[in-house]
Amino acid sequence: MGVIRRQGIKNTITGYLGILIGFVNLIVIQPHFLTKEELGLTRILYSFSLLVAMFVPLGIGNATLKYFPLFKDEEKKNHGFFGFMNIFPLIGFAISAFVLFALKDFILNQYRSESPLFLEFFDYIFPLIFFNSFIAVLSVYCNANYKSTIPSFINDVGVRLMTIGVVSIYYLKFLTLQQFIFAFVAIYAVQLVLLLMYIFSFDRPSFKIDWPAFREKKMFELIRYGLLLWFASVASIGLKYFDSIMIGKYMPLSFVGIYTVAAFIPTVIEAPLNAFDRIASAKISFAWSAGDRKQIFDIYHKSSLYMFLLGGFLFLNINVNIHTLLTFLPPGFQEGEIVVLIISIGTLFNMATGLNAPILLNSEKFRFGAFYLIALAILLLGFQMIFIPMYGLTGAALATTAASMIYNVMLFVTVYKFFDLQPFDRKNIMALVIIILLYFILFLIPHMENRIFDIAMRTSIVSLSYFLAVYFLKIVPEFHQYLPWEKNEVK
Repeated sequence: MGVIRRQGIKNTITGYLGILIGFVNLIVIQPHFLTKEELGLTRILYSFSLLVAMFVPLGIGNATLKYFPLFKDEEKKNHGFFGFMNIFPLIGFAISAFVLFALKDFILNQYRSESPLFLEFFDYIFPLIFFNSFIAVLSVYCNANYKSTIPSFINDVGVRLMTIGVVSIYYLKFLTLQQFIFAFVAIYAVQLVLLLMYIFSFDRPSFKIDWPAFREKKMFELIRYGLLLWFASVASIGLKYFDSIMIGKYMPLSFVGIYTVAAFIPTVIEAPLNAFDRIASAKISFAWSAGDRKQIFDIYHKSSLYMFLLGGFLFLNINVNIHTLLTFLPPGFQEGEIVVLIISIGTLFNMATGLNAPILLNSEKFRFGAFYLIALAILLLGFQMIFIPMYGLTGAALATTAASMIYNVMLFVTVYKFFDLQPFDRKNIMALVIIILLYFILFLIPHMENRIFDIAMRTSIVSLSYFLAVYFLKIVPEFHQYLPWEKNEVK
């Protein structure tokens, strides 16, 4: 757990620094510097391109996490694995670009009535797809080499700082809308270049592929595995971006802007799991290769308990303060309050189930994980087509959360059935009881007139009550050994 703990902590710090900057960006700057339609436009361009970009690598990202340990050899430059993996996004981008050109009129007709501004800037999705697909592949390569901190910093901090800069320049009228969107796309080109520079600084990879080594080391099995997850991989990212795309189809772009801000807020809860997952997935892959089930269980159990505790604390602080927080935004954004609560519940559930997806997808039973991802994509799309026309923004949040929870239940049941692994014990139940009780108690407390004092009061009550409950119930025994008055008592 040493490598996981160190990089997990670094990634969590980076993630929260990025979320702080993202909070300033999406909650403070963009709602005031951009119209709701302009905010919605940037979101739908990014969401659409990222969704397609998940298809482009043809599953090589998942295959890299599972099979890279077989090729890792610094003296032989990993047998040219870097060059091999970059062939796939090149082929995938050519196929995707052709399909999008062929279907362009059909796609544009879906948005013509509610989101006409998207039609004007549709062509910008092509460079965005190219940049984001290679960013995804290069980030996975870094993770497989246990070098996740710098890519996380570039993505979570660097991109958001550049976005703030571009939005601010546009607000000051130094850019036209066309130039603003061009600069917005260029941010991801810069991210791609920085990732390449970082990879060549620590690995100096080779583009020359050692084909005999690939034939010897299960190359065709690797390709089959990647292709099986090709369509499936879109669902994991689709949970975050399908909703924006579908809202733009059924509702005006201004509602995409409102939903973007509301859906961003619960990302604070999931940041530790995302940070942990970046390095733990590679560690789990190596553990499966070595047949080390004990290490896998240790990672699974601790990730579930610790992530749930931290997620519960963040869930409470966000949702007991969200009503007051949204009053600081321009009129209209308050419609996102129920969206925050619904997505927060789904996010907390995901935190509670731990790293079940990496465990299943890196095992010999990975096909089940792939089929579940495909089912998730279909289920999510169906839910959104039903719920968004009926309930608007609330329907989008319900669709996303319901699909996510069903997916996590399927993963949990499958991991338990095949490997007899499950991460829960009475401590998880105790944590759940604490979260539910504190939420309903604090929900009943009336709001203060002074908004700053109201937030400070509620945050203080949550923090003190939560930590006291965790401490006295001894839910995290490891924590007590760091307390000087208990060192002699902890066994």
